[in-house]
Amino acid sequence: MIVAMAAFAVEDALVKAMSGLLPVGQILTLFGLGGALIFAAIAFRQGDALMTRDVVSPAMRIRVFFEITGRLFYVLALALIPLSTATVILQATPLVVVASAAVIFGERVGWRRWTAIVLGLVGVLIILRPGTEGFSALSLLAVVGMLGFAGRDLASRAAPKSLSTAILGLYGFLALAVAGLLFSLWQGEAFRLPDAHATVLLLAVIVIGIGAYSCLMKAMRSGDVSAVTPFRYTRLLFGIALGIALFGETLTMGMLAGSGLIVLSGLFILWRGQKRAAEVGSVT
Repeated sequence: MIVAMAAFAVEDALVKAMSGLLPVGQILTLFGLGGALIFAAIAFRQGDALMTRDVVSPAMRIRVFFEITGRLFYVLALALIPLSTATVILQATPLVVVASAAVIFGERVGWRRWTAIVLGLVGVLIILRPGTEGFSALSLLAVVGMLGFAGRDLASRAAPKSLSTAILGLYGFLALAVAGLLFSLWQGEAFRLPDAHATVLLLAVIVIGIGAYSCLMKAMRSGDVSAVTPFRYTRLLFGIALGIALFGETLTMGMLAGSGLIVLSGLFILWRGQKRAAEVGSVT
């Protein structure tokens, strides 16, 4: 899980670096197509059918919609706001997932976890600083991207169990390519032939992105989920470190306070969820 989060942070940094060399829509499209080809090859090798009825199920269609939304707005955020800010806001995804699961799936969430969710979202507001001179409307791009990823995670829970990781990865990256094409059409900026520097960065993003996704799936499928999930927050450390080292970003007290609230709230929700599951298990 730690390797996956480090790789995702490097992927974010490379995408941000590429945004100065190629149009954002082109980055999304090429990244998506490259990842989709690799996952298609993996699925073919495993004997998975690339197109089945489950692929176009309602849950998968919803998943693709949120994947496009999350990917598009988060990459725009990476291009336009500090890497550390986008990374920190992304860490609120588990809070939104837990709150939405209670509303949509009827999962039981007690007042303690609701309090933690509210405090975590307060942390996001502290980072955004709405109503102050330091507020940047561009930060809302990261918020929309975070909401898109939360919706994708919720839809993934409802996706048919027959779909393998490779198939989910294939259609996730195809959604990324679609997001790039749609944004390119809206922006009206033509694709450019990548130079050697941009090509190297693009290939690195594809390889690192596939590696990060594979490590994440390995961690979630072979390890105890309750044990490995808290280590998702290491992405925050890697993202902030890369933002400072590569892009000269600085941290404010508001950023540190908001980050602390988000992480502590997320860890408390995970701990409380484990305790609740243990209590239910002991009763049954």
